[in-house]
Amino acid sequence: MLTIAVSKGRIYDDALPLLAEAGIVPIDDPKTSRKLILRTTKDDVQLVIIRATDVPTFVEYGAADMGIAGKDVLLEHGAESLYEPLDLGIAKCRLMTATPVNAPEITGRIRVATKYVKTAQRYFADIGVQAEIIKLYGAMELAPLVGLADCIVDVVDTGNTLKANGLEPKELIAHISSRLVVNKASMKMKHQIIQALLDNFEKTLTTREKEV
Repeated sequence: MLTIAVSKGRIYDDALPLLAEAGIVPIDDPKTSRKLILRTTKDDVQLVIIRATDVPTFVEYGAADMGIAGKDVLLEHGAESLYEPLDLGIAKCRLMTATPVNAPEITGRIRVATKYVKTAQRYFADIGVQAEIIKLYGAMELAPLVGLADCIVDVVDTGNTLKANGLEPKELIAHISSRLVVNKASMKMKHQIIQALLDNFEKTLTTREKEV
């Protein structure tokens, strides 16, 4: 049995056509089913539905052979122990800093609110800025408005949420898209089925690029 970890939401929805091209169609719908392990039209492939931040952990420790995760999650997790053979080019966005509109330039030590603690620490260290990182799990846009932080680090898609809360994107930290990751032991032990899937995904992505 090959187990693929994926999270609900945008990544799952965007990954479904890619999986379908490889003949993997979930029999159960995670939107209506409470099941966390979904059977598929391939008897030897199952999907596990977990939190996005848990995907690299499941794959690293072999609870899943493969996973689909955003590059933001992989940067934060530290994915050196995983193979990352394919950029699937789905669920694209940007990881950026953001501040209140027309906020004065910050000098000296700053306070940064984010759920991407390790990534933010690396970024500000690389540009030589002293930063106190405050970990939040949500409502990031609120932090500068109530004086909790000077700026935030978060993923930005359209920027509408920032704009609605009086913030604007500033510095680009990384372009984000979903990546396919593979457990190193699984790559050896289940090489044939994994390689066949990789080839199928790559073929589909190449076809999409040509159509664009």
